Amino acid sequence: MADAAETPDVRSRGFALITSADFIVRSAYQMGKSPLLPLYAAALGAGDILLGFIVSVSTLTGMVLKPLVGVLSDRWGRRVWLLAGTAFFAGMPFVYALVNTPEQLFVVRIIHGLATAIYGPVTLAYVAELSGKRRAERLGWFSTARNAGYVVGPAAAGWMLLTMDPVAVFTVVGILSSAAFIPVLLLPETAPKTSRRRAPVLSQIRQALMTGGRTPAVWLAGGLDAGVFVAVYAVKTFVPLLALSLGANVAMAGAFLAVQEAVHLALNPVGGRLSDRLGYLTMVVSGMVVLGSGLLLLSVVGSGLALLAPAILMGVAQALVFPSTVALVSATVKGDNLGVGMGLVGSMKNVGKVAGPVLAGALIAWLDFTITFQIMGAALLLGAIGVRITAQRWGGPISTHRPEPKAPTA
Repeated sequence: MADAAETPDVRSRGFALITSADFIVRSAYQMGKSPLLPLYAAALGAGDILLGFIVSVSTLTGMVLKPLVGVLSDRWGRRVWLLAGTAFFAGMPFVYALVNTPEQLFVVRIIHGLATAIYGPVTLAYVAELSGKRRAERLGWFSTARNAGYVVGPAAAGWMLLTMDPVAVFTVVGILSSAAFIPVLLLPETAPKTSRRRAPVLSQIRQALMTGGRTPAVWLAGGLDAGVFVAVYAVKTFVPLLALSLGANVAMAGAFLAVQEAVHLALNPVGGRLSDRLGYLTMVVSGMVVLGSGLLLLSVVGSGLALLAPAILMGVAQALVFPSTVALVSATVKGDNLGVGMGLVGSMKNVGKVAGPVLAGALIAWLDFTITFQIMGAALLLGAIGVRITAQRWGGPISTHRPEPKAPTA
């Protein structure tokens, strides 16, 4: 099979195929997650606590398995794992018809979470290997297509639930997901062929995890993403309550989330392009400052309509940070460990998604909305100063105008 790095035409074709496949499965997956999954779990008799676990358990699956999947994709190639992930995306929705209890649904969600645990690190590693000097911009475009599924999926599911029962919608999810096999089967493999003797699987897993764990860029990128996700998911969780406390209705909270995501989607490629030109950590610092400022502004808004200003800032911040952190990892981690690097970063992202609502809930219960968002905003601004100092120490990884840097060792 042709190496995907051979020609620009092959790289462009591979990028179009992987982006199409990811958009298909992510859109279908989100159709089965919200608002469908909570309604289905409640209809089966799940209580509030169990319902929360059912909705979130797939995130925990990814948190645990993403590094392992990344290692194995480094060893056996990306395409075989993308086929496996597509099989989980396409096959598991049909299993929901066999579920009769909330406990069975919980188990099904754990297994279904394998799909995103595979696609997360493997698709990012694949795109990074295709992208060369346009690394962050390509990752920005890919992220835009992926996140578009988070808009299309819930809207389509809500529309279908008007005339279809939940099991029928899950069947549609499986059929749509199956369409992703077409672009995945056409993908060129990116992993270079090698004749050198490979270590046993367990030895390679242990060595790869140790190598990734000793790479400062991986911890920095993962920690930054986790910190940003803590803030973003805290806001997503509690902005409806904040809107109500300001005298606005729930529709304004929906507008906040829609504007935030729309700005994020629109500006992702722009953020990636700026990152390629000005430096990865430079854009991360800028995004953290914008996000911190948005949280501070959110803490002092006096009306529902004023919520849209911090929503715009938060969308801009995500577009600056996320393509840059992934590009930083791909620029500093050696190719044969790129998958595990992406997997470790993905696990840390999931930690932020889970921890954000919990941390914010504890702070709000202890303090209030205003002080909670001020604390988070101030923490991001202080973090931006720390990242800037790190960028000045490292030098190379913050700019693509310089030779490709090696991973820092201190």
